[in-house]
Amino acid sequence: MRRAGRTSVTTAPDPGLAELTPDQRLRRLELTVTRRLDGLLHGQYRGLLPGPGSEPAGSREYRPGEDEVRRMDWAVTARTAVPHVRQVDADRELTTWLLVDSSASMEFGTAELDKRELAVTAVAAVGFLTAGVGNRLGAQVLSADGMRRFPARRGRTHLLGLLRALLAAPRASAPSHRPGRPSTPPAPELADGLDALQRVANQRGLVVVVSDFLDGLPDDPAEPPPWERTLRRLSARHQVLAIEVTDPRELELPDVGLITLVDPETGRRREVCTSDRRLRERYAAAAAAQRDQVRAALRRSGATHLGLRTDRDVSADIVRHVHAQRRMATAPAGAARGGAA
Repeated sequence: MRRAGRTSVTTAPDPGLAELTPDQRLRRLELTVTRRLDGLLHGQYRGLLPGPGSEPAGSREYRPGEDEVRRMDWAVTARTAVPHVRQVDADRELTTWLLVDSSASMEFGTAELDKRELAVTAVAAVGFLTAGVGNRLGAQVLSADGMRRFPARRGRTHLLGLLRALLAAPRASAPSHRPGRPSTPPAPELADGLDALQRVANQRGLVVVVSDFLDGLPDDPAEPPPWERTLRRLSARHQVLAIEVTDPRELELPDVGLITLVDPETGRRREVCTSDRRLRERYAAAAAAQRDQVRAALRRSGATHLGLRTDRDVSADIVRHVHAQRRMATAPAGAARGGAA
């Protein structure tokens, strides 16, 4: 049951959505994401993560446990005899790199969207929230056919081209186990995508990873997944946002009698009777432990975590995340400590 999140009930996404052409789905994304976020978020320079810039903007008193010592303003500290740190304005030009997981496990969905559609919606939100004069957006897309790179470029046309390519990409099919057939080359893993991203993300910026983060999870929860080390290295240089995409059926099984479970990565099938209450409880416990394992790995890597689900309002979840990040960035030291307590 350790791989409960990888194994999924065979279902089809919303047929009305699946029948739309890529351009129609792109227009729907603009309506549900762009206009919605535009009405809920305000400010000339909106972003997913608050963070340091490079333009000097004065000094303020040092907050123990919150400020980095390397930003100490020693001249002001010596003059006032009170520790101060340098303040900086956010960089006006931002390079954002996306790693989008389009592997077979992202084809699963039992709500209004499947996980892949939700990932594209998240990409659209990231593109909108990081849009600005001089800002650039690039992407690495992982799929069963390999890894595709979109160079970092500016402008709405580039963003729409990336979204159109993600929506029009062919769906992954589960591998078969027929004897005598030549084995297909293994699909690139999440760790491979992060390694490739580290090579192209040379300047400090924002790195956004959109995935279910189930790739290579070890059976031992104390053992780190293979992608954690590279994600930690990226976090040391960039602001990293990990968008975890999940579906409710990955977290618990419904009581619907006999069903067929299919592992989308290997094609293995297994019939399960969901009327067994103890089996459903074991499944839910294993799935919860698996998600705890993912969250712990993301926390150790230093990435900011944003969880999105196919059965929730994506725009509302993103807006709540942005507002929470803003409050953390602007809260006074005493209020921040009081809120943490």
